[in-house]
Amino acid sequence: MRRKAKTKSLSFTKVLELIGKPAFFLFTIVVVSLATFLQLIKFPSLKLPNPKPRKRKASVWRTFLKRNSWLQAKKGSPAGDRRVLMGTLLVFIFIFFAFNIYYFILRDLPSITLLTDSPPSLSTKIYDRSGELLYQIYKDENRSLIKLDQLPKYLKDATLATEDKNFYHHFGVDPLGIIRATFNNLTKGTTQGGSTITQQLVKNTLLSPEKTFIRKIKELILSLQAESAYTKDQILEMYLNQVGYGGTAYGIEEAARQYFGKSARDLTLAESAMLAGLPISPTILSPFGTNPYLGKIRQQQVLENMVATNTITEDEKVSALATPLVFHPQGISIRAPHFVMYVKDLLVKEYGEAVVARGGLSVTTTLDLNLQNTLQTEINQELSTLTKLHVQNGAGLILDPKTGEVLAMVGSRNFFDSEHDGQVNITLQSRQPGSSIKPITYALALSSGATPSTTIDDTPICFTLTGQPNYCPKNYDGRFHGKVTLRTALASSYNIPAIKLLNTYGLPNMITLARNLGITTWDDPTRFGLSLTLGGGEITMLDLASVYSVFARGGTKVPLTSILSVKDSQGSDLVGGVSSTGDLAKGQVGTPKVGGDSPRGVQVLSPSVAYQINSILSDSGARAPAFGYSSVLNLPGKNVAVKTGTTNDLRDNWTFGYTQDYLVATWVGNNDNSSMSSVASGITGASPIWARTMKSLVKDHPPLPFSVPSNMIAVNLSCTEKPRYEYFVKGTAPKINCAELNGTLLPTADSTSR
Repeated sequence: MRRKAKTKSLSFTKVLELIGKPAFFLFTIVVVSLATFLQLIKFPSLKLPNPKPRKRKASVWRTFLKRNSWLQAKKGSPAGDRRVLMGTLLVFIFIFFAFNIYYFILRDLPSITLLTDSPPSLSTKIYDRSGELLYQIYKDENRSLIKLDQLPKYLKDATLATEDKNFYHHFGVDPLGIIRATFNNLTKGTTQGGSTITQQLVKNTLLSPEKTFIRKIKELILSLQAESAYTKDQILEMYLNQVGYGGTAYGIEEAARQYFGKSARDLTLAESAMLAGLPISPTILSPFGTNPYLGKIRQQQVLENMVATNTITEDEKVSALATPLVFHPQGISIRAPHFVMYVKDLLVKEYGEAVVARGGLSVTTTLDLNLQNTLQTEINQELSTLTKLHVQNGAGLILDPKTGEVLAMVGSRNFFDSEHDGQVNITLQSRQPGSSIKPITYALALSSGATPSTTIDDTPICFTLTGQPNYCPKNYDGRFHGKVTLRTALASSYNIPAIKLLNTYGLPNMITLARNLGITTWDDPTRFGLSLTLGGGEITMLDLASVYSVFARGGTKVPLTSILSVKDSQGSDLVGGVSSTGDLAKGQVGTPKVGGDSPRGVQVLSPSVAYQINSILSDSGARAPAFGYSSVLNLPGKNVAVKTGTTNDLRDNWTFGYTQDYLVATWVGNNDNSSMSSVASGITGASPIWARTMKSLVKDHPPLPFSVPSNMIAVNLSCTEKPRYEYFVKGTAPKINCAELNGTLLPTADSTSR
């Protein structure tokens, strides 16, 4: 059976397109002719001289009617019918043109007010606390706005001389420029554009990029509208802030920064001429491209155009050409990359991706770039000595315990090291903390009635677990130390006393206290056992640093903060800052202050317990049985608290130490979670990094002693000539009977000097 051929049906829209487009060609000729006529009127120099008065002749219309008498025929006659038919045809032609104009052009013509109602995409800038630029966030287009009156006259003159020398004289469309460009293109074989700056602005901001006849008509109409809606200076300012200069640089301000490392307001004549020539073909003319000499040739053309328009002299042109151009080094411009990416995530969570990528926010962070560089240097220096020990990575934090501000954050050794996952931010990753978690267990015991002088047996013990082998903890040195005080047990980081304390005071109570202090990763208590106090539960460095900050602050907790202020593109403050949890930190920016610069916090631990923890961790004598008196943890003459931690499998090595002004946390290990070699204790790897960093911090700012709460008293526990003091909450101090002790030190006390 023969299959009938399918006939192609033309839709109504297609018919209109086929018929309408030729009609638009005629329409354009009319528009351009009218524009040319108006242009002739606009330039007095092109007007014809007024002729002498002469006798008025009959109008063209009257002459036409005389010669075509059929148009004057009476109604009802054949000639009259022809006139009606002709009139009807003209009406239909008019309707046809009007409908096509609406359907193809006016129906979806953008509003000219979008030039100002919908601002361009702007880059978000992230600064350190002193105003040093760390990074710019943008989507596709990196742009910063600048006012026209802030730009040097050279730059404006160079742009106009090159792009649109009649800018201040035409009405949005330059018919003579179009004719001149067309003539040059045909006769000289060159490619010369005839679009005005107004047309380029409309084309780049309001219209789609495809080159069609319809889009060109829209461009002409919108250009005329723009000229009636905005002043010339407004149009020029919008153009200079919109046009692309190559790569991701959009707008003259960002172009000046990317090419010359300066603001556009500081550009010289030579630099202005170079940038003004780029928009015609930024990729080919770029000084960073494969043919940088082309940009120099283009610069000369721009300067010659400026001479031709009398905006500079010939001598100025020669001088500008002889001036060497010093370009800003290209590359990924980002400082403190792990911190910057951390802040970016907080901003996106708070304000949304679109606002961060295009909203032109100005973000001042808590970061101190000098401290950041110090920490980064110390990490890299130490890791360079541990290469043979299979230690590939390191990380660290510096905080201000008083305010909770993050002063430095190094997430990995090298952010750009893809081989070792350098973009992973270890400070935010969940890893086992080893013994660095023990102070939480001791804080629980001290909160429950124990004191630093309370004794505990460091002797073998096993715990029976249902369905599992007995759990028999051991100390890291494999020895047992007999009866020891809590002070010595924590300072020397003995494992068995910590296990016994947790067993006595309760695992659920420790988890609750840890959450109150700042641990956010222990969501399921059923996962943990007594080994939690030895580091069996994963934490993040940021969380545990928050815990130690609570100790340093005397038991009060403030959210860690990385952002001081956020301003929109107009310079207005947005409400609040952003806390480390990503929530709007309503209490962080503009918070009532107490005691100087410290924001109020929530009391999560009694001041007396916090002081006792601080006293133990800063007691080098109590630490000596395990670490010795010459340990890198000891900073002679400096009152610094410190605690280390190393996991049994040697995958993580930590050090947390603090004064009232600074907290430093350090880590070494491997991103792939593989074990290290020969890092058997807490005094190698992370500790030297911590020690050198802390020394640099307290060098010019000697740390003050930790504040003693008013409800505590000092008790001399020694019956020798050398007094030894321990602080107790009033009413809990032991009674000392030196006659019974026969002049010896109280056996249950291993305390610090006052």
